[in-house]
Amino acid sequence: MNKDEFQGGARYVGGKVEKAIGDTVNSRDWQVDGVVDQVAGGAQNLYGRAKSAINDAVDGAPELAEKIGSEARDAGERAAEVARRGAASAQASAQEAPVLWALGAAAVGYGIAWLVHGRRD
Repeated sequence: MNKDEFQGGARYVGGKVEKAIGDTVNSRDWQVDGVVDQVAGGAQNLYGRAKSAINDAVDGAPELAEKIGSEARDAGERAAEVARRGAASAQASAQEAPVLWALGAAAVGYGIAWLVHGRRD
């Protein structure tokens, strides 16, 4: 609780008391002053609560940033591991059947050349 929350709450309660006294003694001035203090106290209390909420969010930001960074690092490590396994698998299959890989590379190269240069009539 910060000082605005406390002061606003106190002013609100004081305004309620002031209005109750005004109602008891039938004083319009006390009634109006009590309502004004209630509204002003409520507004100050609300401002203090908002300020506290913002401070709590700012205080929690480093932990949130660390958590996001940690999760991003974990995801990056998992992606790197998947890429390593895929590369190892491709390398193993290329070692097992180098002729097929050479034919496949030649076919892809021919296809790219045909797309780039078009058919010669």
